[in-house]
Amino acid sequence: MSANRIRVAKDKAELVKSLTLSDNKTGGPFQTYADVIAFAAALGNKRKKRSPLGEISKREPGSIDLDIFVSRGYDLAIKLIAIAETKNPQILSHSDGELEAKRLQIFEEYANGGLEILREEFRGAADYTDRLLLFLISERDDRGRSNEEFDLTKFLF
Repeated sequence: MSANRIRVAKDKAELVKSLTLSDNKTGGPFQTYADVIAFAAALGNKRKKRSPLGEISKREPGSIDLDIFVSRGYDLAIKLIAIAETKNPQILSHSDGELEAKRLQIFEEYANGGLEILREEFRGAADYTDRLLLFLISERDDRGRSNEEFDLTKFLF
């Protein structure tokens, strides 16, 4: 695994593409693939759904450079998810390549789990934007019944 790239599972590549803006009239609710992956990772972590990637997408979207996540401010989410999962602050070490690879693997697997959740939620939907809004409203309403205070709506523009 390349320690400076975030990979996408091949079976989720089409979903990731459809959730981003495109030239057609029904562009998705996210601007970039990194936005989709970060949202999915936060969702996967919130729902405790971590799923191995399996076969990796080699076509669009292929592996996404970590610098894109850093430039969009998602490096903090990567670190927070990793430390919450391992309960070990050493996972944040940048001098240990193995720990950095583990941190990214955790993020990728939670993103993959989040994409599985989204795929189920969007089954049969023609417009992912409307379905995502309904999903977020439902999550917000559920938040009142939960002790968790994590708002996924910050990923929308």
